[in-house]
Amino acid sequence: MANVNHLAARAELLRQTRRFFDQHGFLETQPPCLSRDCVVDAYLDPLTLDSSALGISDPRLPERFYLQTSPESAMKRMLASGAPSIYSVGPVFRGGEAGQWHNIEFTMLEWYEVGGDIESAMRLTGQFVASILQADGYDSLPYRDAFGRQLGIDPIEVGVDDLRDLVGGIDASMAATVGDDRDQLLDCLLSARIAPTLGLERPVLLTDYPLSQAALAKPSAKDRHCAARFELYVRGIEVANGYDELLDARTLLERYEVNNRKRIASGREPLEVETTLVAAMRAGLPPCSGVALGIDRLLMLKVGAEKIEQVMAFPIFDA
Repeated sequence: MANVNHLAARAELLRQTRRFFDQHGFLETQPPCLSRDCVVDAYLDPLTLDSSALGISDPRLPERFYLQTSPESAMKRMLASGAPSIYSVGPVFRGGEAGQWHNIEFTMLEWYEVGGDIESAMRLTGQFVASILQADGYDSLPYRDAFGRQLGIDPIEVGVDDLRDLVGGIDASMAATVGDDRDQLLDCLLSARIAPTLGLERPVLLTDYPLSQAALAKPSAKDRHCAARFELYVRGIEVANGYDELLDARTLLERYEVNNRKRIASGREPLEVETTLVAAMRAGLPPCSGVALGIDRLLMLKVGAEKIEQVMAFPIFDA
């Protein structure tokens, strides 16, 4: 449980966050925690609630609701209906996530800039985090360059066998479990060898991820093998994830199908692909950039906490 000083620090961080985005012309919104569908991610596990538990009977209700892993779908539906640049700060939920940097329920800051692109998203993210942590700016580093520097490989061109051997040198059982899943192998290497070197002096934006790792991002204008996606790291910890948002519903459906195949292969339940987000994109999602940032992790870095439970009033085991 958070001590009084950390509770006060959280309150101040939330005030700073709202002031920053209000001053940049964003409108605060309050997306629902419960929704009839969710983003189809290959590895995130949404929590569900049967509609019968709501105590009401109405034909408009679906059979079950999802506790949202992100407010993305609802916020993009707002944009498709004409909302301006918007942000939200609120709870999200992800099954199976508990540990030093994870809790089943956590606080996410998410924003969408209408007319924004990957450059404006990176600039706003870097400025916001640097201001909160009182850093003297931020840096950027392409994903391919990071792997080249630390491992001497091109993550786009290297063979799966070589990736598996590299992961096996870190954890043989992990390499056997992951098998030939290229993206998971890259994630293992990123977590073990690349991330600990990032943002040690000041925040760094890791840019241009492989296209296969960005379900909701446009292709990069700089590299056809990569996506207009970045993550922000501070002292080896991933804090934020941003996109130049995909606008084509057909492409989104194709990527959702790929993610469902990965879910099935890993023993997870496939998710409905004809979602409210797909419908909103068909109706016309305006060009925009989007960023999701973990408030609890940012607070941990700000106050020097070692565990996420130290900055939460009631983590899952105390709730």
